[in-house]
Amino acid sequence: MATVGLVSRPVSVLPKISRAACSPAVLSAVPATVQHRKLHHALIPKGKGGRSSSSGVAATVFGATGFLGRYVVNRLGRVGSQVVVPHRCDQYDVMYLRPMGDLGQIIFMEWDARNKDSIKRALEHSNVVINLVGREWETRNYHFEDVFVTIPQQIAKATREAGITKFIHMSHLNADIRSPSKYLRNKAVGETAVRDEFPDAIILKPSEMYGREDRFFNYYANMRWFGNAIPLLSLGKKTVKQPVHVVDVAKAIINAIKDPDANGKTYALVGPNRYLLHDLVEYIYAVAHRPFVPYPLPRPLYHLAAQIFAMSPFEPWVTPDKIDRFHTTDMKYPGLPGLEDLGIVPSTVEQKAIEILRRHRRFRYLEAELDETKPAKTVSH
Repeated sequence: MATVGLVSRPVSVLPKISRAACSPAVLSAVPATVQHRKLHHALIPKGKGGRSSSSGVAATVFGATGFLGRYVVNRLGRVGSQVVVPHRCDQYDVMYLRPMGDLGQIIFMEWDARNKDSIKRALEHSNVVINLVGREWETRNYHFEDVFVTIPQQIAKATREAGITKFIHMSHLNADIRSPSKYLRNKAVGETAVRDEFPDAIILKPSEMYGREDRFFNYYANMRWFGNAIPLLSLGKKTVKQPVHVVDVAKAIINAIKDPDANGKTYALVGPNRYLLHDLVEYIYAVAHRPFVPYPLPRPLYHLAAQIFAMSPFEPWVTPDKIDRFHTTDMKYPGLPGLEDLGIVPSTVEQKAIEILRRHRRFRYLEAELDETKPAKTVSH
């Protein structure tokens, strides 16, 4: 209709354009309006906050399918962030992540951890990169050196080359090159490699994390299937643990993204209380209303039993390295900032243990009050 109206107008009304005005020289002299948009409109913060708003964060979360990753994606999704989830697993293994964000905000893509181009594609549209890649046991294809050193180094390098200013790397509180645990030794090497590639990286050092799907509280609670006796090195009385709730660590990651002063810092993320491993496991069984009978097991014999489990082609129940890691006393870092510096009040074990351990109770104790359980003893060393 608009075309018909234009043709029906008198010729005198139409503008007269000469041939000279249409010459390339004249057209090149006319200033052209070019739009330079540095930020996609979808990343401009808008809305009142929440799932259906936009936080302005486009985050690539490597390792999002792991224990901590699902909590981080959930926290990102509930504030309206766009999340890219690189994964190597089957699509049905990531279905539980889909409803964590608004429609179209959670994007899944397959990636190859050894392919540099695959890493670059995963983060080319993001302004935040989070590395949560980890594994508690080694496989034929991926050793600890690959998981904790090589892959984080490649991700940090790709992040720097892409011009992204916010990179968060997950390490461990007890990461030490002198540790008897190969897991912790490679965590320490990985910290150095990431810091060399990306000096402004935010490194988080959590202690052992506990939560509904953890491999810490559930590991000790499930030992009841092997009898009521719980093997512990030196009865667990020479090991001090300061576990942290997984939700607090996820909150710390979100707050570190928002904090412009967090770049280049290292945070030690621990719970508010320190416990002897013996007292902590005793409390786990008290909450589960199960008998607790600890017995000392020599390290060589414990390692021998763990090597048998480690030969499993599936996820091993325990490995010698896991025994060394669980029986390593949590370090203290008074000079490093912690959860409080990120505006988080850490949860105590007594507040959250029931969420994890209720399913380990017998049916007659399912609704038993937590007040009936005596809190675990704390230590100061």
